[in-house]
Amino acid sequence: MNTLEENSPQSIAAQSGVTALPHLGVLQAQGEDAAHFLHNQLSNDVLLLPVGQSRLAAFCSAKGRMQASFVLIKSAPDTVLLVMSLDLLAHTLKRLSMFVLRAKVKMTDATGQWQLRGLLGDSAATWVGPATPWQTASVDGVHAVALYPAVVGEVPLARALWLGPAESTLPAGAHLPAEVWAWAEVMSGVTLVSQPVFEAFVPQMLNYESVGGVNFKKGCYPGQEVVARSQFRGTLKRRTALVHSPVALVAGQDLFTPADPEQPCATVVLSAPRPDGQGYVALVSGTLESQATGWHTAPADGAALDVLPLPYALLADI
Repeated sequence: MNTLEENSPQSIAAQSGVTALPHLGVLQAQGEDAAHFLHNQLSNDVLLLPVGQSRLAAFCSAKGRMQASFVLIKSAPDTVLLVMSLDLLAHTLKRLSMFVLRAKVKMTDATGQWQLRGLLGDSAATWVGPATPWQTASVDGVHAVALYPAVVGEVPLARALWLGPAESTLPAGAHLPAEVWAWAEVMSGVTLVSQPVFEAFVPQMLNYESVGGVNFKKGCYPGQEVVARSQFRGTLKRRTALVHSPVALVAGQDLFTPADPEQPCATVVLSAPRPDGQGYVALVSGTLESQATGWHTAPADGAALDVLPLPYALLADI
């Protein structure tokens, strides 16, 4: 079978271009207390984030379950932009606004003020070069955030999130089909929380502590005790893995293992077809025990999934 993994680095690098990201939206926190307010609500440090730079962060319930996650960009000393899944934006805006109280910050839906684009391959490299994930190139109000690359075989394919004011000139590059961008996101091993997996995971179940999404040294935030206890007491029993599937999968779908066919043991987080037509790839969060015994799409006659190597190392339990 001629797979992408067997193709040359040149053919993999040909997956390049620019795509619109209509499934994402932008929340804006503005005011002199914006960074301090978000620092007390999210899983990552916002106070020490320099202007023009970015981080990954999660917004959790009191039980440590992720209600949303963001690529956050400090665009000015008093302004933070939070790029997130559009299907959770209204709920997240309402929830965060409930905690503002006397803080000097205003939370708004700023989606209409910005253009969002995904950059892949050479198009990404033009903006962020060899930058490490979450480093950001910010020029004249336009921000390009280096994301985790898609890794096919041992070949990394650069990815970047481009965010420009509504009147900005769009980045140059060939049109990239949305399906290819989704495939590259899956292959990066890093994704944002969407409605089908709302409150399904603590951050470590999506490997967020291993990709810069959790700061264990910062102060309290909703769910912080649960997140810290999961990490420091060695109680992590569920992780996200990269898999290949012969059939289509959908976010929120339950998966099973032959060892215990009556009980779902894993959940699909994100899935996309492979550009070469050879099945599908997906990010799946499941128990470590069931991953070892194998995942299937149904208890009895479901398709078997093949676990692929993650493109990054997991942070060991402490």
